[in-house]
Amino acid sequence: MDGPAVPTETTSSELRSFAAQFVSSPRGARLARRLAVRRMGEWGYPPASDTSCTVALVVGELAANAVQHGRVPGRDFALRLTLDAAANLFRVEVTDAASAKRLPTFPPSSCPEGESGRGLFLVDVLAVRWGTTPRRPGGKTVWAEVPSGRAEAWCATEDLVEVPGAVGRGDGPDAGLWADQWTARE
Repeated sequence: MDGPAVPTETTSSELRSFAAQFVSSPRGARLARRLAVRRMGEWGYPPASDTSCTVALVVGELAANAVQHGRVPGRDFALRLTLDAAANLFRVEVTDAASAKRLPTFPPSSCPEGESGRGLFLVDVLAVRWGTTPRRPGGKTVWAEVPSGRAEAWCATEDLVEVPGAVGRGDGPDAGLWADQWTARE
């Protein structure tokens, strides 16, 4: 099979969710990204909007990692995209069948001259939080939370103040080593 397996959607006034399975291949990762952009458009976020582009990039990176590093022959990967309108937040979850021993590192490391290895760094920069959750009996879910863009205050630079020595981004044991040194005013 080379397409999504029975996409599902859940909707309520505050929470919308889309889920589908894809073949663990580059084509499956590309299809996951395209369907996420289509769903974003259906939810009121045009494909060229900053929010849609950001979610597409996060979906693309997590799906590509599932295909490249989490592939188990004969097993698909799954995408779940959830919009929490009350929190102005999208949650992207990509689940693969690879052993939990192959969890992404915190913080992501990359060789500056390398041709790859920057995907999770980009996710870390674009998401307000990201992490992994083991899946039973095997596999893992890598998730990221992206602001919906409807709450403009989260990124307005005039609402930010520098915090010397600030760290903190994500949930991992070394979370925050990639964080910039800015935080929202309270």
